[in-house]
Amino acid sequence: MPPPLEIRLLGPMAVRRDGAEVKLPGSRKVRALLAYLALSSQPPSRAQLCDLLWDLPDDPRGELRWCLSKVRSLIGEQRVMVQGDGIALDLSGCFVDAIETQSAVKHNFKALSLTDLRKLTALFVGDFLDGLTVDRSPSFQTWLAAQRRRFRDIHAALLEQLAQQLNPREALVYLDRWIQLTPFDLRPHELLLTSLAASGHLREGEEHVEATARLFGSEGVEDRPIREIWNAARAQVVEPTMQRPSVSVATPTAYEPTNSLRELRRASIAIMPFTDTSAVVTPGGPSDALSYDIITRLAKLRSLKVIAQGTMFALRERRHTVEEVATLLDVDYIVDGLFERRGNRVIVRVELTEARTARIVWAEVFDHNAAETLILLEEIGSRIVVSIDREVETIERNRAMLKPPNSLDAWEAHHRGLWHMYRFTRSDNAQAQHFFEKAIGLDPTFARAHAGLSFTHFQNAFQHWADRDVEAELAYRAANQSMMADDRDPTAHLAIGRAHWLKRAHEQSVSELQQAIELSPSFATAHYSLAFVQSQSGDAKAAIAAADHSRALSPFDPLLFAMLASRALALVRLGNFMEAADWGVKAAARPNAHAHILAIAAICLSLAARIQEGRACLGILLERFPHYRLSDFLTAFHLAPDDQTVFCKGARQIGLE
Repeated sequence: MPPPLEIRLLGPMAVRRDGAEVKLPGSRKVRALLAYLALSSQPPSRAQLCDLLWDLPDDPRGELRWCLSKVRSLIGEQRVMVQGDGIALDLSGCFVDAIETQSAVKHNFKALSLTDLRKLTALFVGDFLDGLTVDRSPSFQTWLAAQRRRFRDIHAALLEQLAQQLNPREALVYLDRWIQLTPFDLRPHELLLTSLAASGHLREGEEHVEATARLFGSEGVEDRPIREIWNAARAQVVEPTMQRPSVSVATPTAYEPTNSLRELRRASIAIMPFTDTSAVVTPGGPSDALSYDIITRLAKLRSLKVIAQGTMFALRERRHTVEEVATLLDVDYIVDGLFERRGNRVIVRVELTEARTARIVWAEVFDHNAAETLILLEEIGSRIVVSIDREVETIERNRAMLKPPNSLDAWEAHHRGLWHMYRFTRSDNAQAQHFFEKAIGLDPTFARAHAGLSFTHFQNAFQHWADRDVEAELAYRAANQSMMADDRDPTAHLAIGRAHWLKRAHEQSVSELQQAIELSPSFATAHYSLAFVQSQSGDAKAAIAAADHSRALSPFDPLLFAMLASRALALVRLGNFMEAADWGVKAAARPNAHAHILAIAAICLSLAARIQEGRACLGILLERFPHYRLSDFLTAFHLAPDDQTVFCKGARQIGLE
């Protein structure tokens, strides 16, 4: 039995009620309004809809009312809902093809059966809202372009899944569609050429390579990879004079360059210029400034290969999809987004897409008052950069964990080390050290691997898991190696700053940490490390400001417990015991909080006269770490004699001796 209402958007718009097709009105704006409302996650306001569809109309509210009346006649009076000043559609029990495909991607379409994949792919009968344009409505046209790009990416990802799961003969029709949709993506070409070579259709393969090379050449794209794919596919074909083994042809994997051409790998990323959907768009305005800022800040982190801004802004004029840009530039990740100034608000929507799977791995909406536009853009840019860096690191780290240890390259070994490092246990720290050493063995110029190794020695010294003086020296040597590998990498300066702190060289430590921040203002860990150092023997107020800034930049950081604890230490030194106790408790509640963090919480509670809570916290500490003593705390932190006296008093009040 058909659903009561069907709305088809993946192709020319179509509406069916109770199985019967409904004639669409001639007004393009009615169709545009219906599509926009159907895909809106939140009810848009009337003002927003007027700005979207009308460019200086005589009576925008009146025209909107007329369009809404037509939408009601199309889908049913009761389905258009007014929520305050917002307009929403009640689509419960209905079928919307675009929503179905979105939902499949969100819930991991890789787990779907072949039947379900075929059904989803069949929903795409053309481009999103194929044939629809709305004159003199630049905001809607920008939104429409973004949706078409997004659904083309989803369509390509579905075709890829089918092509990889079906046998070569059945996959051909989907490979052809995939190539037509994303002609510059090497993956469908590789699957097709491997299949043609394996089945002996060498002439068809040669013709496909030559046609593709001409297409690539017309767009200024290097054709060498497609020829290498074909040469590799032909090389796997057994000569006719030799007996063919009776084995099935394995499904080819995504294209990778040969070992002789492969460089030491780093993840790469391209930041597409943000699409400005404001009512008045200024070329080179705030949306472009935000894109420039993100590219520059990510490049300063030096953790990723970042495509230069000149290339990205030149590609914008050619209107390539996310998938095409990823293929043209051969990058692992793509960032794109929308920028909108609406009244006194600035709204930025941003998405991070993993190019290999066309999967959106992170998305966020920033909605702020636009009173201080330049300051606001800097704040949003910083948050976006830190979030991207963290998400990519998490993805790469998790991917490395799934590979056999002996198959890791330097990049993967480094991220395997990070996974263990952030668990903050003695055994995991030893594992992290092993993987960082493996990464350095594979790539001695990898500054971040040297910095990671330095941190494992820092942890050994700070946690007293090994001889403190020996580990401090090893941390310093590894940090120096990081500096020699790349003295412009902020992580190298972070490592040497921490090593100086271990050696009680406070001024040198602060100087190096400030240098790390100067090199990369969005480097949350450097801001935290400065707070850590200053909270013990430096400017306590500056420590609080640095801790707060690090949390604002990276609110879900794996070192969040340490950011909170540094704030607590600084507050104790300022005599604000009550507030210090609150922050100490927050730090201890984090899942990866180690022994020193629990000790900070217990002592702060004691100083705040919350003795019972302090003893309970100490009980948890001693249950997990039965040999922990006050001397461990005093050795770990570099506190002035007067401050040590205060902390000793708090410790002894709850029985920590």
